Amino acid sequence: MRTTDAGVEWTWEYEGYDPGTERLRESLCTLGNGYFATRGAVPESRAGLVHYPGIYAAGCYNRLESTVAGRQVVNEDMVNLPNWLPLRFRPRRTEGSAGSWFSPDTCAFLSHRHTLDLRRGTLTRTFRYQVGEAGVLTVEQTRAVHMADPHLAVLRTVFTAEDWSGQIEVESAIDGDVANGNVHRYRSLDRNHLVNVQTGVEESDTVWLHCRTSSSDMGIAMAARTVVTGQPPASSRLHPARQRAVRRLVIPIAPGRPVVVDKTVALHTSRDTAISDPLGAAVDRVSAAADFPALLDSHVTAWAQLWRHADVQVPGPAGRVLRLHLFHVLQTLSPHTAELDVGVPARGLHGEAYRGHVFWDELFVLPYLNLHFPEVSRALLNYRHRRLPQACRSARAVGRAGAMYPWQSGSDGREEAQHLHLNPRSGRWLPDRSRLQHHVGSAIAYNVWQYCEATGDTEFLHTKGAEMLLQIARFWADTAVLDPATGRFRIRGVMGPDEYHDSYPGAVQPGLDDNAYTNVTAAWVLSRALELLRRLPAWRRQELSERVQLDAGELPKWEEVSRRLRVPYHQGVVSQFDGYGDLAELDWDAYRERYDSIRRLDRILEAEGDSVNRYQASKQADVLMLGYLFSPTELQQLFHRLGYDLDDEVWRRTVDYYLRRTSHGSTLSGLVHGWVLARVRRAEAWKYCQEALEADVADIQGGTTGEGIHLGAMAGTLDLVQRGLTGLETREDALWLDPVPLPALSEYGFSLRYRGHWGVGVRLQSGQLRIGVPDSEESPIRVVLADRAVTIAPGETCTLVLPTG
Repeated sequence: MRTTDAGVEWTWEYEGYDPGTERLRESLCTLGNGYFATRGAVPESRAGLVHYPGIYAAGCYNRLESTVAGRQVVNEDMVNLPNWLPLRFRPRRTEGSAGSWFSPDTCAFLSHRHTLDLRRGTLTRTFRYQVGEAGVLTVEQTRAVHMADPHLAVLRTVFTAEDWSGQIEVESAIDGDVANGNVHRYRSLDRNHLVNVQTGVEESDTVWLHCRTSSSDMGIAMAARTVVTGQPPASSRLHPARQRAVRRLVIPIAPGRPVVVDKTVALHTSRDTAISDPLGAAVDRVSAAADFPALLDSHVTAWAQLWRHADVQVPGPAGRVLRLHLFHVLQTLSPHTAELDVGVPARGLHGEAYRGHVFWDELFVLPYLNLHFPEVSRALLNYRHRRLPQACRSARAVGRAGAMYPWQSGSDGREEAQHLHLNPRSGRWLPDRSRLQHHVGSAIAYNVWQYCEATGDTEFLHTKGAEMLLQIARFWADTAVLDPATGRFRIRGVMGPDEYHDSYPGAVQPGLDDNAYTNVTAAWVLSRALELLRRLPAWRRQELSERVQLDAGELPKWEEVSRRLRVPYHQGVVSQFDGYGDLAELDWDAYRERYDSIRRLDRILEAEGDSVNRYQASKQADVLMLGYLFSPTELQQLFHRLGYDLDDEVWRRTVDYYLRRTSHGSTLSGLVHGWVLARVRRAEAWKYCQEALEADVADIQGGTTGEGIHLGAMAGTLDLVQRGLTGLETREDALWLDPVPLPALSEYGFSLRYRGHWGVGVRLQSGQLRIGVPDSEESPIRVVLADRAVTIAPGETCTLVLPTG
């Protein structure tokens, strides 16, 4: 990979053709618009060991049953849809017969390049190769998944014969013979989600394909219009087949007479709003679609509008990676997402890892979206609210009150976490206990509160937000059990964010007691729920209590639990969970010497016949996640409310303790550690920030990015600049700022959408913080720093000199 000299901040180039890195490039070159996305596979490829042309629509899931290790298991997956990309070709002399179809894996390229243009939202591929003894053929292909019309995608292919004449035979298709095959670990599972594939033709240039998912019974329709511009083809045939709809063209070609083939595709599903017949809608949309130049122009205009609202300006290589991260966030969660019933897929719409499920990653995504596209944040919270009844049923099923949200969510909000997972090192299927990560409920409550603080959306806070917050608080109050010996409430049998530890060594029952992150965030949820009830108007409080059947007698226990949940300590630091300090110490140096990477230490130890449950070793930040969610002041206040002291020295010792015992087996780990260290030990922070920036670009987890980007880590790096380095908090109807001087990121700028103000500019440069509020009829913005407060009226700019040291 290399960059161009012109437009270096906006383009990513992949020079040459390397089959070994194609899957990584395909993920990073994925194009999408929030409604659907297309991996960056070359158009002539089919799924195999090298290529994987996946097509994914947000929220489109299907459930299949498989036999694993002698057990019947059911998994719900984001479905790989019919492939709209196929466009293959073969040059031939006019008088000769056609040769083999072109393949990048058998061709000797004279040159080959992919260029991902972030500003325009396009992927362009240019290559030259020798056509037998005939001469040289140059091919340029430009594609886009349309950002203005979310149901459209386009592919233009230009063939140029440099020194020969003849014909080009082109086959443009929609391929319904696809399965979910992006993740090698899932190869033993049933992967065939599509049934009842039908194909047909419409008019002289359009083919269509319709199918359904096998259990969710979702209708999927695609229509493809393929036209030749500039000259008529010598022959044209439409071939509806059993699982492929094909248009085949034979076109004259000669030097100075390039052949231009434009393919326009429309996608509709039965999940769409205002839909009756997906197939009819797809055919109508592609028939009415403009030509390629006009579609490209409206697509580029839509991207320009997105960049105006969301771009982040950071000089140098870090800024370039941040812009790539923002590009992929916007392709997964665009303004079109606001019209959909979808959550935050942990791996974007870029691959099939984690089966396209929704975890806690919105915790890292929504804080950024809140201040740029709040309507998208609200839609993502609505996804959770629609599944609140299911979360309450899940809680009742285990004898709890309130709402127990699933660790992995998909179509309807039931728990989608697998019961078994494969260790690829040992080849063994092992129990998966990740469903014990009930802290996902606290993440949802945190997101509700942060969204409402950032936007001032009291209507949401007093209705849907309040319902979720109260039911999650009710779950924690009912889950906590009083220990008479200590007078403290305890939460037992859970897993924390670390994920390595799912039980005590040798224990029969899974789960851990008093995970510090779980208990502290539960206390926070309870205190916020009580605060909200106090703030509500009396009539709304009564209606809300009636709606969720809240008994006033519950509230005293909420108050008590919020102040008396146990937080374990050992050796003067906060314990990850009760008994963590009693576990054995791992010989980290020995394992680093024996293995190239110990990021997935859990897999290494299990393959050796050992268990990570025996050791003081963490996959990612657990206790330290508290320093990611809460400012130092708020975290100290939380511990004080619980009856514990957490001064700066205790927190520093805690950070040091876990930093030495973390393998960073998650892309989120570097992000959180960089964020926390920026306020504790700045000299070491940049190392972890850099790892977060490079997580997907350099595929530091060893092959995982080819299965989908890590959306939480990407959005988190953007929020690292927006909130981490600025110390930005939205509370008490003001913007609170406490900038952290980090030499490697000492200059940056971005705009915010805050309380009706579009484009509030924030820029840090040369020790000065410049804040500009665009002219409008909105109220002035109050900005609070550690040593002063200012009010900035619309149309004004304020420059603040920051203290040094």
